[in-house]
Amino acid sequence: MRRILPAIVFTQFAGTSLWFAGNAVLPELQKELHLEQDALSLITSSVQLGFILGTLCFAILSLADRVSPRLLFMLCAVTGATANALLVFLPANVATILLLRVVTGFLLAGVYPVGMKIAASWYSGNLGKAIGYLVGALVLGTAFPHLLRALGTDLHWQTILLTISMLAATGGLLMFILVPDGPYLRKGATFDIRNMLQVFRVKEFRAAAFGYFGHMWELYTFWAFVPVILAYSLPQLSAVQISFYSFCVIAAGAVGCIGGGYLSQRFGSAKVAFVQLLLSGFCCLAAVFILQVSATIVIVPFLIFWGIVVAGDSPQFSALSARTAPPHLVGTALTVVTSIGFALTIASIQFTALVIKLTSIPVALFLLAAGPVLGLLSLKKLVGR
Repeated sequence: MRRILPAIVFTQFAGTSLWFAGNAVLPELQKELHLEQDALSLITSSVQLGFILGTLCFAILSLADRVSPRLLFMLCAVTGATANALLVFLPANVATILLLRVVTGFLLAGVYPVGMKIAASWYSGNLGKAIGYLVGALVLGTAFPHLLRALGTDLHWQTILLTISMLAATGGLLMFILVPDGPYLRKGATFDIRNMLQVFRVKEFRAAAFGYFGHMWELYTFWAFVPVILAYSLPQLSAVQISFYSFCVIAAGAVGCIGGGYLSQRFGSAKVAFVQLLLSGFCCLAAVFILQVSATIVIVPFLIFWGIVVAGDSPQFSALSARTAPPHLVGTALTVVTSIGFALTIASIQFTALVIKLTSIPVALFLLAAGPVLGLLSLKKLVGR
């Protein structure tokens, strides 16, 4: 029992390292394939689109109930690793890259949510803390390609992608070998599309869901543009330094996730999520002024703090959504909320890329605050309950 959570956390980290693999090698791809500047938003959005399609497909087919979750996790991690590795072996062009990133995102739907289900099958009583560790692992996995890029200064982009694929496949295999089905594993209700609207009739669930939507408007857009923000505000940085600081900023979210998990046991998920969302919204507004300083000692700590609070509320929104959803529709509720949330990330990433193109990065980050503001207005209904 003691080794189960560390095993799940590592395999989740390994599997989700596929998420931003394309972003980490984007500079090399841009040079080799002469990609446009908007390639970052397209590559990131393609993964998000694949994840949405995968989440809905897995839910409609009830795959996590028909197949052992750990087997499903392994199959999706290994297949996702293969799709990621194919970027190296197939003809390199924009269409191939986007298609394979969509496929990778689709298969990540069998890694991230299924990993949550596996954790729930083992940690019924302390699920909040377990989710904090799991989302922290997701954050570290998302950041890892940037660290690999920073450490492997002489590595070709093909080597980096293959290394990430090997890590993800190893994680999938270890999940199947080390983590048996848990004692609290339960079969969920059959997915019914009619229930997607029914869950929003519960006002507490609506409050949690719309708070999560505001959070998602900001989170992945911030993550996707961290290297761009660093290059803009600190033009003296080398490519290696940008990759390293990008890892530090994104990985810092793990501190917020795990720390928030412990704080929620004392103050409640709603209060912890509210404070972190408030602080990340403040960072959106403050970025307009702070990014003009152009000093590493100011910019990097600011972005690391932002990285902590922008991701730290994720586990608490998951807990709030599960807690306020109708008990017999928790699976459907989490599926629809996750799908809508990731759909918003596509809109936010594309919108932010357009604003940057038309105006500037500080203006785009200022407008990003709309998500936290709307999320806070919704979430305040749950604070104090």
